[in-house]
Amino acid sequence: MLAMGGRAPEFTLPDQDERNVSLSTLLRDGPLILYFYPADFTPGCTREACALRDLHGDILQAGLDIAGVSPQDPASHRAFREKYQLPFTLLSDVDKSVIRMYEVRGPLGFSVRRATYLIDQARYIRAAVLADFRIAEHQDFVHKAIAMSAGTTRTRRLRL
Repeated sequence: MLAMGGRAPEFTLPDQDERNVSLSTLLRDGPLILYFYPADFTPGCTREACALRDLHGDILQAGLDIAGVSPQDPASHRAFREKYQLPFTLLSDVDKSVIRMYEVRGPLGFSVRRATYLIDQARYIRAAVLADFRIAEHQDFVHKAIAMSAGTTRTRRLRL
């Protein structure tokens, strides 16, 4: 895992529609929840994606965006998004280059560890969680990110 307080590496990956998307583009409108997951359509990853789908309105209301990264190709991501009505971007890292940059490769380089980062608009990592099979920890992390960002958004509005 990358350390909190460090800068998140810039990257560009194809999304579910085969459009290239960079980290800078994802950060354009506010901080980002960037989550890494092993595979589309697996029970744990489906449960995690659906939980994030159900929180999506709160995520956006807090001024955050969200994107998932896994090694499946764009066609798999597109089918996964459609089947589970996922409203956020899924990025395809087939060669695992970004997975390596973010230090979330599985044991012996196989698979991907379940990890979630909160990245601010200056690309600093403000919080992170690595919980592998403990999906509830990722949900708790997202709830905390929403609460933290919602408080920051309210503070910014009050200053204006």
